[in-house]
This record gives sequence, C-alpha cells and structure tokens, in this order.
Amino acid sequence: MLNTSDILETIRMIQDECLDIRTITMGISLLDCIDSDIDRACEKVYDKITFSARNLVKVGEQIETEYGIPIINKRISVTPIAMLASACKGRNPVKFAKALQRAADTCGVNFIGGYSALVQKGFSGGDLELIRSIPEALDVTTNICSSVNIGSTRAGINMDAVKELGGIIIESAKLTVDRQCNGPSKLVVFCNAPEDNPFMAGAFHGVGEADCVLNVGVSGPGVVRSVITRYPDATLNEIADVIKKTAFKITRMGQLVGSRASKMLDIPFGIVDLSLAPTPAVGDSVAHILEGMGLECCGTHGTTAALALLNDAVKKGGVMASSNVGGLSGAFIPVSEDAGMIAAAEQGVLTLEKLEAMTAVCSVGLDMIVIPGDTPAETISAIIADEAAIGMVNNKTTAVRVIPAIGKSEGEELDFGGLFGRAPVMPINRKSSAKFINRGGRIPAPMHSLKN
Repeated sequence: MLNTSDILETIRMIQDECLDIRTITMGISLLDCIDSDIDRACEKVYDKITFSARNLVKVGEQIETEYGIPIINKRISVTPIAMLASACKGRNPVKFAKALQRAADTCGVNFIGGYSALVQKGFSGGDLELIRSIPEALDVTTNICSSVNIGSTRAGINMDAVKELGGIIIESAKLTVDRQCNGPSKLVVFCNAPEDNPFMAGAFHGVGEADCVLNVGVSGPGVVRSVITRYPDATLNEIADVIKKTAFKITRMGQLVGSRASKMLDIPFGIVDLSLAPTPAVGDSVAHILEGMGLECCGTHGTTAALALLNDAVKKGGVMASSNVGGLSGAFIPVSEDAGMIAAAEQGVLTLEKLEAMTAVCSVGLDMIVIPGDTPAETISAIIADEAAIGMVNNKTTAVRVIPAIGKSEGEELDFGGLFGRAPVMPINRKSSAKFINRGGRIPAPMHSLKN
C-alpha cells in the first residue's frame, strides 16, 4: 500500500538532499569475441556492445521520466580486455580501446570500464602488453576506464605488477598534462577487485558473471547527512540506527530502478551497489556526514571510528532492502569528488596517512588523490603496495587512484570539472621506497587465506 508520507519524503530527498541513482551499468561478456585476428576481434567487440546496449540510455531516460528519479550515468562494463588481447600476440591492445570508444559513442554511454588485467598471482599472455598500453589507451580515448587487480587475500600481492604500475601512472599523467593530467583519474589499481562493481573507474565484467546483466549503483550522502542533523544529541548507537533506516530507503529505490531496467532491457538484474558516492556539489559529501556526527573537520582524531560506524550501518540497512547487494557497497572517500574532503585537505587536516587509515574501514581506498608531479614512480608503487596490504590482510577490497600533477607542487591544484571535481596537491613522504619496490617478486598470501 502506498504511503503518502514516504512518497513526499522521497521527493524531498531527490529535490533537496541530492538523492540519485549514480549509475545503471550493463555488464557484457566479451569472451565470445576472442579472435587471433585483432581487427576481427575489435569488430566483434563493437558489434556485441552496440547490440546488447542499444537501448540502455533510452531505458535509463524513460525510468527517469517515469519515476522522477535522476540517473546520473549510464555505463557499460566488459570482460577484462587483457583476456582478449592474449589471443592477439604482438598486436597493440590500444586497438581494443579505440573499439570500445567507438561503441561508447554509438551507444551514448558515459563510460565503458574493462580495459583491465587481473594479475594478482602473475602475468599471463596479454597482461603485460595491456598494462603497458594503458597510458596510450587513456590518452587517445575519452570514455574508457581501466583497472588492474594486483593482489588478493588468496593470492598475495604481485609486486612486479605494483612496480610496473608506478611508472604507468606517471606516464599517463604526462600524456594528459594538457587535460589536467586526467589520464590516471580513469585508472584504478585494486586488491580483491569485485567482479560486479558498477562504479567507474574500476568496473569490469567478471568471468563468473552471466553473459549480460544490469547492475545499479545508488548514492545519497546528502540524505544521510540531513537525517543526522535532526538528532544533535543522539548517542552513536542511535545514530547508527538512523543511518541503517535511511540506507534501507535509499537501497529500495535502487532495487526498484534495477528491477524495472532489467525487465525493460530483458536481461538479468545483477546487484545493487549501495555505496555512498559523493560529488563536489554542496550537501553531497561523505566528509560532512562524519562532521555531522561531531567531528570539527574530517581527518581529525575520531574520523576512522566515525567512518567505520557509517560504513557498517550503510551495509546493514542496505542488505535488508535488497537480496541482490554486491559490488563495493559502503562509503567512498574520493578526495576530489567530495566537497568536505577537498576543504579538509586544503586545511591540511586530511592527510595521505589519515586517508590510508580510513581505507581500512571504508568501501574502497586512496581515491582521486592528487600528488606532486615530481613524485618518484617507486613512491607511487609503494603507496599501492601499502593499500593492497590493507586489503589483503583484512580480506576486503582496497584500491588506489592517484594523479601526479605534472609541473605542480604541494599547495597547487588540479581541476577536473564535473563529477571528478578538483583537489589540492597533497604532500607525500619524501623518504625513498625504491630498494623495497625494486626487489620485485610476490608478497605471499596471509595465513588466514588457507580456508579450504
């Protein structure tokens, strides 16, 4: 039975508190596009994507009109391209990136994710070639996102891949220096990457997924913050309960949109990712939720504890609202995409070290962080290794998305515009990690990985 007060509350959430569906993402398997001839493979890729996703944008727009719910992005994720590139030895994988870009243009989607490689235990055919092609691929395309999974709780950390990616990130920043060094903003380095993540830049379609599925990513930091401000004297367990109830309502909206979209597209409904994904817009900040709990500024002492409470409450409320919860599901802390994080970083309260501590309890990791342009490749690799270690040991997804600001130093700024926002260049530890990184090899999996 329809409840008038619930309807009015949802309308208020949308109009005044920045509630939206952040993305509907169609996952498409490209395994049947593998071909030893790279040109034929690229044509198969283009044909399958444009056929499968031919109505994705139209359906998203119809649902927006039908329910009055903003759907910010319509996206596609595909099978990690390294798997296709392995059949085309000696050919430049960038051809696949260009085919994906053509498909994105034809379908009208915001992004296609999956220019990816899974190398947590070592490199197979096509992996190194694809990884080394990432800077060029992100330079010559505009809507393609890339990711590399370099570690897992079961496999340990591939430190040869970690070493490689430090230089890849710097090269990508240099190639896109005329575009605010935005290449690395579309590259995520994972540990324990999920196969059903609808959020960019880390989305790819896992090999264990169905041929074509529809995943939904919801958002609503502004809604959670607004609710918390109504309880200025509540205890923390009461705050947790309020967040759970709010997350339930937000996730139900995602469930509704996902079910409707999958039916209209005639494909299976995959998952709802109930992550709180912020934007630079005023009132749509995860940092402001933490400050609403009583912190003077995000990054001060107590921030990690407050974020742990938030993340746990979001998951508990969301799981009750949908039987199809997956992806990352929690609270994102991308510095450039969160107005409160930007302000805290500019004040020097939110530091790289504090962000690393926060990633032990949040949804992903060190996300959209701008670092000095002269940062050594080994230092970037060491940042990746630290973050991967947190994910490996704690059996959770962690990731790194850092942007070296070529030609800029601490205190200056990069402005990406749109959802990517802007961020100050944050200071880093200048002591060298080069000898450690250059050892190479693999960090073994922890003892608790042996669960068979």
